[in-house]
Amino acid sequence: MKSTSGKYGSVAVTIHWLSAFLILVLLGTGFRAAATTDTLSKEEILTIHASLGITILLLTVARLVWWALADRKPVALASSPAWQNLLAKFVHGLFYIVIFGMAASGIGMLVLSGAGSVLFGGATAPLADFSDYAPRIPHGIGARVLLLLLAFHIGGALFHQFIKKDGSIARMWYGGH
Repeated sequence: MKSTSGKYGSVAVTIHWLSAFLILVLLGTGFRAAATTDTLSKEEILTIHASLGITILLLTVARLVWWALADRKPVALASSPAWQNLLAKFVHGLFYIVIFGMAASGIGMLVLSGAGSVLFGGATAPLADFSDYAPRIPHGIGARVLLLLLAFHIGGALFHQFIKKDGSIARMWYGGH
């Protein structure tokens, strides 16, 4: 369950890959909802989107609690220069900041617009136009920053896997030593 000095444990691996998958779905539903004009479709998409957003928030908190109380991250790859290890820490830190910012702005939009009662409370009022609420701007910017961070993170993982061939992806997968 716990990490070793050279490999992430099953709890960290599960949280990582579940979060990655859900973030991709979250981005897809968010951009789709923004582009949808049909009110009923938008409500259905946003119900999924908001539920996944809350799930990602809880998974992120669980990850931080896991690292703080129960586990230690493996040591940085010795084959990487210090600047790459620093850059990796910076990107991971930005992930946390953006995820918490996205959660805060998403919750803010639900509360300020009254959409929470429509999506989760069964209210029949029409959805408000989210662009009328201040949290919409950072939420939209955050989604684009999250896309960039994902591209950077995936690019780094692929660089390590196929160029450096240092087994970094295997460190974040199940089994082996």
